[in-house]
Amino acid sequence: MRFVFHPEAMSEYAEAVQYYTERRVEVAQAFINAIEDAVYRIREAPTRYAVIDEDVRRCMARKFPYGVLYTIEQDYILILAVMHCSREPGYWQSRK
Repeated sequence: MRFVFHPEAMSEYAEAVQYYTERRVEVAQAFINAIEDAVYRIREAPTRYAVIDEDVRRCMARKFPYGVLYTIEQDYILILAVMHCSREPGYWQSRK
C-alpha cells in the first residue's frame, strides 16, 4: 500500500533529521533508517498497531523516542505525524 506524508508531518521529519545531523551525521542516518523501518512495518501490516485516537494508529520507531502516527485511507496510508514522544500530546489532531 502506498503512503503519503501530511505536509506538517514531513516538516517534523525534516526538522528532526536536521537536529540529528547537527549533532552527528551517523545519528541522523540511524534516525532516517528507524523512521523508514517504521513506515515499512506499517505498510506491511497497517492494522497491527494500536489505535490511539478514533482511527489514528501509532507505530514506534526503534531506538529513537518517536512514533509515526497514521490513518488507513481507502487507497493509501496517511502519515499524520512523526512525533517525538515527549512533545505535547494531541498537537497533531487538527491534521485528521
